[in-house]
Amino acid sequence: MTIGERVKLLREKKGMTQEELAIKLGYKTKSSVTHIEKGRDIPRSMVVKIAETLDTTPAYLMGWEEPNQEIEQMNSVYMRPVFDSVSAGFGAYASNDIIGYTPVIIDNPHDVDDTICIKVRGNSMYPKIEEGDTIVVRKQDAVDDGRIAVVLIGDDAVVKKVEFGKDSLTLISINPEYPPRIIEGPDLENVRIVGLVRQVIKAV
Repeated sequence: MTIGERVKLLREKKGMTQEELAIKLGYKTKSSVTHIEKGRDIPRSMVVKIAETLDTTPAYLMGWEEPNQEIEQMNSVYMRPVFDSVSAGFGAYASNDIIGYTPVIIDNPHDVDDTICIKVRGNSMYPKIEEGDTIVVRKQDAVDDGRIAVVLIGDDAVVKKVEFGKDSLTLISINPEYPPRIIEGPDLENVRIVGLVRQVIKAV
């Protein structure tokens, strides 16, 4: 991607016209911006000014670094509550068990209210999810086969990989020390999917 193409990309992401950018850069007409976007050489001092105007870095415009994803992600970061256990996150008094908040990137604003974070206890999902890690969970009552989900069994919530059978549900731990748990028959009435694990934030 050329400097001009990068300028055009960032300008359009900001919803700015060529004329508006030209004014901010001190040009009299938008033709100067048109020339820049078509690949005309740009003085080093102007590269700095363009970068500041478009909220990026000269290094990005010059092609010395990959696009800074923070520009796109900034508006998708939400502070979500962190609960001290899986059960607490889905209990009737969940709000009493919030131990803090953490920033989470959520692309779809409609998912924000249904997204929570939970501190993990135990190592049944090791090495993917370890003791002290934080999982980002979207509350939902169904997930695809083979996904890692939060499953409520009676009053207890667990994090497991789920596999659906014709009349059964198998809860699988990644750690081979923990055998699979098969739930079938009448016991299925006491089990429900309550969330999908979307992300794992590793403990520092």
